[in-house]
Amino acid sequence: MIIDGEFEKKMGLGPYTEKQGKTMLGAEAIIASLEAEGVDTVFGYPGGQAIKIYDALYDSEKITHVLARHEQGATHEADGYARATGKTGVVIVTSGPGATNTVTGIATAYMDSVPMVVITGQVPRSVIGTDAFQESDIVGITMPIVKHSYLLQSCEDMTRTFREAFYIANSGRPGPVLIDIPSDLAGSEMVFEYPADVHIPSYKPTVKGNVRQIRQAVDMIKEAKRPILYIGGGIIASHSERELLSVAESMQIPVVTTLMGKGAFPASHPLNLGHVGMHGSKYANYAITNADLLIAVGARFSDRVTGKLADFAPYAKVIHVDVDPAEIGKNRMPQIPIVGDAKVVLSGIEEQINAEHFEPITQEWLAQINEWREAHPFYSPGLATPTGTISPEGALDLLSDMLEQDNSIVTTEVGQHQMWAAQHIDRDVPRTFLTSGGLGTMGFGFPAAIGAKVAYPEKEVVCIAGDGSFQMNIQEMATAAINNINVKVLLMNNSALGMVHQWQGLFYEERYSETVLPDNPDFVMLSKAYGWQAEKVEKPEDLTEAMKRLLDAEGPALLDMRFDRSENVFPMVAPGAPLDDIIGAINVGPISEMIDMHEEEGE
Repeated sequence: MIIDGEFEKKMGLGPYTEKQGKTMLGAEAIIASLEAEGVDTVFGYPGGQAIKIYDALYDSEKITHVLARHEQGATHEADGYARATGKTGVVIVTSGPGATNTVTGIATAYMDSVPMVVITGQVPRSVIGTDAFQESDIVGITMPIVKHSYLLQSCEDMTRTFREAFYIANSGRPGPVLIDIPSDLAGSEMVFEYPADVHIPSYKPTVKGNVRQIRQAVDMIKEAKRPILYIGGGIIASHSERELLSVAESMQIPVVTTLMGKGAFPASHPLNLGHVGMHGSKYANYAITNADLLIAVGARFSDRVTGKLADFAPYAKVIHVDVDPAEIGKNRMPQIPIVGDAKVVLSGIEEQINAEHFEPITQEWLAQINEWREAHPFYSPGLATPTGTISPEGALDLLSDMLEQDNSIVTTEVGQHQMWAAQHIDRDVPRTFLTSGGLGTMGFGFPAAIGAKVAYPEKEVVCIAGDGSFQMNIQEMATAAINNINVKVLLMNNSALGMVHQWQGLFYEERYSETVLPDNPDFVMLSKAYGWQAEKVEKPEDLTEAMKRLLDAEGPALLDMRFDRSENVFPMVAPGAPLDDIIGAINVGPISEMIDMHEEEGE
C-alpha cells in the first residue's frame, strides 16, 4: 500500500481530516484515526475496557458498527468484508475473554493473508501484570499469528500507531495487526495530529522484482513445452488478474488454482483447469505431474496441494513469484526465485513477451490435457443419486448455474461441502469465493458471508455450510436478522462431520468415532426463532424450486438440504500420496491414463 497524499487531500483523509489539530480524548482519537484511514464499517462487541471507545464511536457519522454476537464472529465478519473488498477489516473488542475470543479469527486471517486491524481494550496501565479483572496478555498470545502488534503506552503514540497499523496490514503480504489500548489512555486528553507518512525502517516490502530474474523467467517460459501456471491468493491480493490472463493467453499456458486463487482466473476460460491437489480434478493433477515448467505465482506449496512433496511436479523446473521472501524455497526450491508483487512481476513478464512476439509451443500439451479433461470430469449425476437421494454435486451445479457471476459472492464453511463447492461452484470474478484455506476454520463461512453482504448489499451472498460447521457460529443469525443483512445459507446437512467421517470410512476401517450427529437441532425451527425464512428439502425433485425460494427471499434465509452421509468427495488424493495416485476419479469413454511425455522426449 502506497499512501497517496493527493487522494487523501481530495477526500479529507489522513492528515487532511477536519479533526486534525483538535484536542480530544484518546478514545475519540481512536475513532478519528479510523475515519482518517477511510474506514466506514467496523465489527465488534463492547465491554468494560472498551466502553470509552464505544462511547466515542456513538458520535461518529462516518462509521457504521455491526454488533456481532461473539467476538470470533466479529473477526470473521471483518475478514469476509476485507476479502470481498480488498480493504482492511476492522474489529473492536474488550479485554480478557473479549480479546482472546478473536484469536481463531486472527489466525484465520493470518494464514490466508487478509488485511485486518484488531483493536482490543486493555486494563489500565497501572494494573497491567497484576492479573486484574479481565486482563490477558493479548499481544503475547497473538504474537505468532499477526504481522505486527502494539501495546500503546502513551497518547503521543496513538496516531502514529494507527497509521503504521493500516499500512502494515495492507502492504506487502497482507495480514492482521493488533493494537492493544489500555483504558486509561482512552480517557486521557490529547491533540489529534495524524501523520502524513509512515516511517518504518525495518519494514520495506519488495515490490518490483529483480529484472534479471524476470528476464530468465521469460526465457524459460518461451522454451517450455508443458508449462503450468500455478496460482494462489497472491494474484487476488495484488489485483493482478488482468496481467495473469494476458500471460496465460499470450503463451497458451494452462492454469491451476489453489482454494485461495479461485476466481483469479475465469472458470469459464478454456485454459482454466480449476482446483488442484487433494480434491482437485484428475486432469489438473495429471497436468501438474507431467509438466516441464511450473510457474507459481502467489501460492505457497501447501501440503493439501502438493501431496507427497518429493513427487510434486517431479519433472518441472520451478519459477516462484511471491511478495513474501519467506515463502520462496520453504517447501520447494525454485530454479528462478522472484521476490516481488505479483502484479508488477507479471507486468514485466507480459511486457517482454509482447515486445519479442513469442509464439506458443504448447499445442500438443493442451491437446493432451483436453483429452484428460474429457476422460476424467468431475462426477455430476444431476440432482439425484442412483439411490434417489439429493446429489451434493448436482445441488451445487444447480446453485452455480443460478448465480450471476458479476453479482454474487459465495462463502464456505470447512469440510466436504467446501471441497464440493471448490469443484462445482464456478467463479469468473475475483473476491467472489471466500473460504478458509490455510487454517481450515470451521465457523468461518457464515460470519464471513455477513461481512461480505455488509460490504456489498446489492449482491447475492450465499454461504455453503455443513451442519457441523454452521453450528460453530450459529449465533450470528441474530446479527444478520437484527441488521437486515439479507444473507442466504445453503445448509448441506448429512447429520455428520462429513470430511472426518469420510476419512474414517476410507482409512480407519469405518470406525466412526464421534462424527455422527443424530441430535442436530431442527434448523428450520431454529432459523424461524431468529426471524429467518427457512425450509427443509429432502427430495431431488423439490430442490430446484426450493433453491429459487432461497435466493428470492427478501430477508435472511436458510435451506436445510438433506443428503446421505455415505456420499464422499471424489476424486481424492490420500494424505501423503503423490498427486497422480487418485482415489474415486471417474473415467468417461475411452480410458486415457497419464502419458509419460517426459520419457517420450528423452528427458
